[in-house]
Amino acid sequence: MEIQMFTRNMELTPRLQEYVEKKVSKLSRYLPNITDIRVDLSVENTRSSAQRQVAQLTIRTPRVMLRAEERAADIFAAIDAALDKMRRQITRYKTRRQDRWQRVEGEEEGWEEAALLTEEAISGRVVRVKRFEMFPMTPEEAIEQMELLGHQFFVFLNAEEGGINVIYRRRDGDYGLIIPELR
Repeated sequence: MEIQMFTRNMELTPRLQEYVEKKVSKLSRYLPNITDIRVDLSVENTRSSAQRQVAQLTIRTPRVMLRAEERAADIFAAIDAALDKMRRQITRYKTRRQDRWQRVEGEEEGWEEAALLTEEAISGRVVRVKRFEMFPMTPEEAIEQMELLGHQFFVFLNAEEGGINVIYRRRDGDYGLIIPELR
């Protein structure tokens, strides 16, 4: 398990680095197949001094990525809060995974037709580019991953179809699946 630490607007002191490594390494007790952990620590200018210190943890395993972010007045408190949040996410992930395997085999959830994207004029500019590794997964696994990350959509490599798909949460609480077709 590799631990990467990054800071922004603050110095990574030996005491802080030792504290993070000690606390973060304990996460392998809860999820043994962690490949790497990224810890981002920063200080942001906010009106509330109680939310200036930010700790963000990102855990990668061969099949899933989990992320937790917390803010506090003290960086150590922010790290502890982010670790607590991460433990809850790991527990939720393990519970959902266990529930999925206990379902009756052959049970399939229906998917609506892929949503059509309308072309809209985009005003603005690209301010951030994000790259991430993709692993083949089913739409059900993509929903789990999206829920664990707390996002509204998730881009994934569909193991069943063999292409890049997008799963998203609809306003009515159901999910939609976008399957692009090349022309």
